[in-house]
Amino acid sequence: MGCDRNCGLITGAVIGAVLAVFGGILMPVGDLLIEKTIKREVVLEEGTIAFKNWVKTGTTVYRQFWIFDVQNPEEVAKNSSKIKVKQRGPYTYRVRYLAKENITQDPKDSTVSFVQPNGAIFEPSLSVGTENDNFTVLNLAVAAAPHIYTNSFVQGVLNSLIKKSKSSMFQTRSLKELLWGYKDPFLSLVPYPISTTVGVFYPYNNTVDGVYKVFNGKDNISKVAIIDTYKGKRNLSYWESYCDMINGTDAASFPPFVEKSRTLRFFSSDICRSIYAVFGSEVNLKGIPVYRFVLPANAFASPLQNPDNHCFCTEKVISNNCTSYGVLDIGKCKEGKPVYISLPHFLHASPDVSEPIEGLNPNEDEHRTYLDVEPITGFTLQFAKRLQVNILVKPARKIEALKNLKRPYIVPILWLNETGTIGDEKAEMFRNQVTGKIKLLGLVEMVLLGVGVVMFVAFMISYCACRSKNGK
Repeated sequence: MGCDRNCGLITGAVIGAVLAVFGGILMPVGDLLIEKTIKREVVLEEGTIAFKNWVKTGTTVYRQFWIFDVQNPEEVAKNSSKIKVKQRGPYTYRVRYLAKENITQDPKDSTVSFVQPNGAIFEPSLSVGTENDNFTVLNLAVAAAPHIYTNSFVQGVLNSLIKKSKSSMFQTRSLKELLWGYKDPFLSLVPYPISTTVGVFYPYNNTVDGVYKVFNGKDNISKVAIIDTYKGKRNLSYWESYCDMINGTDAASFPPFVEKSRTLRFFSSDICRSIYAVFGSEVNLKGIPVYRFVLPANAFASPLQNPDNHCFCTEKVISNNCTSYGVLDIGKCKEGKPVYISLPHFLHASPDVSEPIEGLNPNEDEHRTYLDVEPITGFTLQFAKRLQVNILVKPARKIEALKNLKRPYIVPILWLNETGTIGDEKAEMFRNQVTGKIKLLGLVEMVLLGVGVVMFVAFMISYCACRSKNGK
């Protein structure tokens, strides 16, 4: 009887040990299976989860606009006073709802090329007004004229056309005109062929962004979705050769197995450059653990603080010999127009930038840019891209509309908040197909390991107790 009991205890201990060992073996095997599955599904080719969501996002993306309505236009034009602004918004559009087109795989270099159609649909229910709401804003054409044409004689000619068209430093425009374009009366009088349509985002609707060429990840998963080349409607050859800033992905996804120490780089044609985000915090998004990466203040730092920004400092006087920070000159890819980008309300900008403007209230929570990335797959499941568009206007003696200015201004025109969050249905599918299976496999591993260890220890204790009792 004692022998049978001892044999049973030994058998139980052996089973427990086997379970523990199996659980221990299953852990690295399970990790390898997960890694293999993820590497297969994030490749940008027909039939993968990544490809399906890459061709056409399943997330509704909105772009909200706040317009800076100038309250004292005459005072500024006559006395060079501080510009008083009042933001009005949001005015909301649905964007990124069109699927990528002209998708072409190139097996020779493991890349895929495509174009991204542009479109914007106004959403009245998510807006404070209509597209016909009017705003007093800087006259884009008048402000840009002396910046593009520096010759005094040419400026004199332009001045006569500005006066003839009854244009001034500021103008009243509807939301639709300001964003998507209007026929400018001053430019319409210029006697040689130029584009007479002006708008902050003109042209946009019925255009395409690209051609992009990105790595599909088939031969090297660490390069998946990273841009190889870009030939867009804006000529970026200047940036490619001078600044070498075209790198990273389009921010929709990143190479898988994202670590907190990684710097995520992504390219935006809106701002004509690549930019980056760093780890900020862990977030639970609809039951999915994600890493929140944020755009750091250093991304808009002066060249003295961030040498990568040396090519965005072109106006030595405006930038106080490149010591000012918080704004970047992107005029070189905007056909020479004096366009500057910043974070909304000049968040993280030096005091000299915002000093001539009244009515700004920078707020980190409302005005920062962030990406919520699922770390195993590298998919971006939620994001908020927040940027401000500004125009530089300087004194110009030959142009009467600007001759009374005593200093230059970087004038905020609008700021935007482009957001997207994975939908409930997509989130459930993601939990079932990705995080759920990973959690289940991890649970099985831990249960086998735990049960095995407990059984082994319990049976060994019983066996030792039994031996001790028999010995007595």
